Amino acid sequence: MNSPAQSLSTAKSKPALPQADMPVSLPNGDDLAMAALTGADEVMLPAATDESHATDSEPVESADDEELAKSNQLADTLNSLQGLIERHARKLEELEKEVREKRESLRSFFENDAQLGEAEAKAEVMATEMKARKSQLQSEPQVTSLKVQLAELAEQKKEIEETLSNHLVNYHQITNSTSFDTSEGDQWDFSIRAKIKARKH
Repeated sequence: MNSPAQSLSTAKSKPALPQADMPVSLPNGDDLAMAALTGADEVMLPAATDESHATDSEPVESADDEELAKSNQLADTLNSLQGLIERHARKLEELEKEVREKRESLRSFFENDAQLGEAEAKAEVMATEMKARKSQLQSEPQVTSLKVQLAELAEQKKEIEETLSNHLVNYHQITNSTSFDTSEGDQWDFSIRAKIKARKH
């Protein structure tokens, strides 16, 4: 048997239940108009979506425009550079042509000088005479004797140099010094040089 408190509690909780059993009202004209408006809004949504796509595509178009601007700038730079190259190349051709003309004029100036031509002709004659005279002197007995003496002295000099070099190497190996004192009290310096001989095959 329930207590009065329990009965009161049950009675108080019952009014919240009938919410699921509320009568459903049929749509009237206003409701149908609102539904129509709502449908129209829904139809217009794709257009808004297209606008959003168009907005998203704007950076791509901006990137394309930037790339086109860079390409145009590069083309302008190349055109300017080609123009500079062509102008300088043509200027160089003009200068080279002028140099050739000036050199030709300078050469003609010397060639057409009568006094210079006479002097050159005399110089050629003198050179021929000088060469002939040297040939005559080469056959003179005194010249031949002197040439033989010079050859002998050159051979003696070579032998003395080789002997002295060997003695200096020995002296350096013993004293580890590159100078020596003479009998007159002077000090002479020398150097040791190494030379690679050709390999024997």
